[in-house]
Amino acid sequence: MAYTDHWKTEMALRKLFNNRMYVNLLTILLILLIPLTTAFASGSTDVTGADALLVGDTAEALSTIDALEVMQSAYREVARRVLPVVVEINVTDVVRQKVPEFQSPFEFFFGPQDPQEGRPPREREFRRFGLGSGVIVKRSGPKVYVLTNNHVVGKANEITVTLYDKRQFTATLVGKDPRKDLALVEFETGEDVPVAVLGNSDAVQAGDIVFAVGNPLGFESTITSGIVSAVGRRPSTGTGVAGFTDYIQTDAAINQGNSGGALVNIRGEVIGINTFITSPNGGNVGLGFTIPINNAKQVIDDFITKGAVEYGWLGINIADPAQDLRRDMQIENMKGAFVFDLFRGSPADKGGILPGDFITQINSETIEDAPALLIAVGNLPVGKNAQFDLIRYGKSMRVEVKISARTDEQAIREQRKNLWPGMAVVRITPEIQEQLNLPKRMGELVIGNISSEGPSALAGFRPGDVVKSINGKSVGNIMDFYRIINESETDELMFRIYRQGNELLMGLIRQ
Repeated sequence: MAYTDHWKTEMALRKLFNNRMYVNLLTILLILLIPLTTAFASGSTDVTGADALLVGDTAEALSTIDALEVMQSAYREVARRVLPVVVEINVTDVVRQKVPEFQSPFEFFFGPQDPQEGRPPREREFRRFGLGSGVIVKRSGPKVYVLTNNHVVGKANEITVTLYDKRQFTATLVGKDPRKDLALVEFETGEDVPVAVLGNSDAVQAGDIVFAVGNPLGFESTITSGIVSAVGRRPSTGTGVAGFTDYIQTDAAINQGNSGGALVNIRGEVIGINTFITSPNGGNVGLGFTIPINNAKQVIDDFITKGAVEYGWLGINIADPAQDLRRDMQIENMKGAFVFDLFRGSPADKGGILPGDFITQINSETIEDAPALLIAVGNLPVGKNAQFDLIRYGKSMRVEVKISARTDEQAIREQRKNLWPGMAVVRITPEIQEQLNLPKRMGELVIGNISSEGPSALAGFRPGDVVKSINGKSVGNIMDFYRIINESETDELMFRIYRQGNELLMGLIRQ
């Protein structure tokens, strides 16, 4: 019984100390009590000396409280500035659902009697409601623009914006973009409406104090505090999270309904748009992610002037290179993205980029990896030239490319027939040799990947084909492969390959 009571006491204390409010109060109490404890512990009978010590330490404690009050005033000022510019967004979707026709008892037992005249099922409509947040980012005459997430308003038939002071307005969708999960809505009013101050998210660092503002779980105008946990976060492939942006990670409490709200700094400047959380139970566990506001500034202008976001397009197929490729291409320990293929006639092709190039910088900005290159190219202005620094055959060089507008994904897929060379090769390792049952000294390179609908696939090349030579030239490593296909004097390439005990000659035409 005594053990049980002890365990209950321990759990109660743990719960108490996990509560941030109690921890803050306890800290202040300790600050006040330490001077008293020090005085009594001295055991001095000199009342005058003890009083002097107590007065001095109490003054220090009061100074600490004054500092806390200054911090509290700063927090209040942030809330005063930011709460009015963050709105509640209520959306309504009209959903149509098929409802089967009522069956008679006879049809229930014996089935429809006129199968040739099957009646189409009836449809009924029902309204589905949603809640999110938004930030007032711009005003032009009577039009007021609110930035939010695409997943908040993307399919809405009706949009209502509620301001901090409870004024309500019917809003319309200006534009939306699933690639960055951003959307812009507008409403009109002749009344005064506060507009947010947009900060510089490029200056944000891990450890910065931040505040998340929104309407979590329907509790309007909620503000929470925390720090920036990390910057430059990217979602994992296949998660469904928008991938044309990086994210700021924060431990400021974010819950459902915070989507589209603001992440602000200690000056009350908006540095991000709250977008998603990672949680095993759907609630806040200190892993919130927000789109940097610098990634949204151009989007806002594109929505207003064009109704959609315009992305830059280079026309290349990229990935992070494996270690054997890095070694062969002399790019070990370098940051950048490797070009495996490019679309013939694309901006990259016209600008002089080649398969096998390793892009390290764009306009003197370092490219960390392939996802970073994808984002950087997407943010380049269409119709403008950009400088690309790259490594080709172990040597540094620079090319200039005029960026085109990215079309929709379906149009890009239809161009796969122009993807050159449409294959990627890898070094033959003992594991690959055993898996493919290859004879020793058969060759150095094997085709590891074929782009579907590309010229290599249409020509009949397959993954697992061993590349022995191209145009009669021996292919000893990956650099040889790219050098030969890029520097061939003819557009007709003849491959000698080994496949399942046979040597074949296969042609590939560069169009």
